[in-house]
Amino acid sequence: MNQAKKYHRLKSTLEVLWVSLKLGLTSFGGPVAHLGYFHDEYVRRKKWLDERSYADLVALCQFLPGPASSQVGIGIGTIRAGLLGGFIAWLGFTLPSVIALVLFALVLKGFDMSHAGWIHGLKIVAVAIVAQAIVGMGQKLTPDRKRVTIAIVSATITLIWPTAIAQIVLIASAAFIGVLMYQEKSEAGRTMLQIPVSRTIGVICLVLFFAILVGLPVLRGITSQHWLALFDSFYRSGSLVFGGGHVVLPLLEREMVPTGWVSKENFLSGYGATQAVPGPLFTFASYLGAIHGGILGAVIATFAIFLPAYLLVIGTLPFWNVLRSSPQIQGALTGVNAAVVGILLAAFYNPIWISAILQPVDFALAAILFILLVFWKLPPWVIVIVGAIGGTLTQL
Repeated sequence: MNQAKKYHRLKSTLEVLWVSLKLGLTSFGGPVAHLGYFHDEYVRRKKWLDERSYADLVALCQFLPGPASSQVGIGIGTIRAGLLGGFIAWLGFTLPSVIALVLFALVLKGFDMSHAGWIHGLKIVAVAIVAQAIVGMGQKLTPDRKRVTIAIVSATITLIWPTAIAQIVLIASAAFIGVLMYQEKSEAGRTMLQIPVSRTIGVICLVLFFAILVGLPVLRGITSQHWLALFDSFYRSGSLVFGGGHVVLPLLEREMVPTGWVSKENFLSGYGATQAVPGPLFTFASYLGAIHGGILGAVIATFAIFLPAYLLVIGTLPFWNVLRSSPQIQGALTGVNAAVVGILLAAFYNPIWISAILQPVDFALAAILFILLVFWKLPPWVIVIVGAIGGTLTQL
């Protein structure tokens, strides 16, 4: 029996690696689009989570600082295959982007690809992917006029007040409204997921998160070690950012450019290159680390900026089922899930729609990709290839 469990765990881990690696190679379009890719793969195709559990996990990660899409992937990998599964899910999703950006830094530095047709095609792919996610999540999470109202108000405020603080205020307000309006009507029958992480490990991870956040600046001042200072800069950036990969840009700029570690020109060209590769936008740190310190710098930067996300997800997951079973928390999650749909809708317009749909032919390509994805049920990697080819042809 023990041997059978080991075999099952190994099989699950390898499956997590394969699926996350496939997502890491095809998930273009930024964190909002990634949630659409994850929904399509983990919920619709693999059925590792039901719709409600996925929505609640997304809501949980919206509360946490760090890269929300990466945290969702870590959470799903952990639920599926334990602590190693969470790490493998992050590795598979992140590694393709890291390799590509390190190559950009070491080989293609300064090469402008921002106007390439295939990159524009990938932006249009993101339009189709996010549109599918909005339709699917909207049907499940905003089935009545109260939740539709929460979603539309959230989208409106997000567009008018596009800051990380606004997102935090919106989520907190939606949680409060959800407690008032839905705790007695909160839906029964939520799936109680098996979380293969003990609460002791969860507490240890949360303590580590805060200990490193507070202790690193002290050690940095005492030792004056350069690599420790680099680790501290990226760890702090990954710990204090709410709102996804784009929000980390000003934090990293303040850490890297004034210190002279990276020039402003290399910083901006690297951020442009980051838009051209799949996977999480936080791998921009890999590029910066490689520009500053070669392969070792890239490894330190990548590990440091993602470590807070891993510690926070592993720290909160053991308490997830208890929180979700509380009527007050269920009501809060009901409100937050509606707000998440609104935030997704706002992001669909800005930056995804306005940066991708620039002329009628772009809209036509987006419509074709949406039909292929939703009605013809083609896998996302096919949509990516078709979108890249279509984008190249539209430029011609």
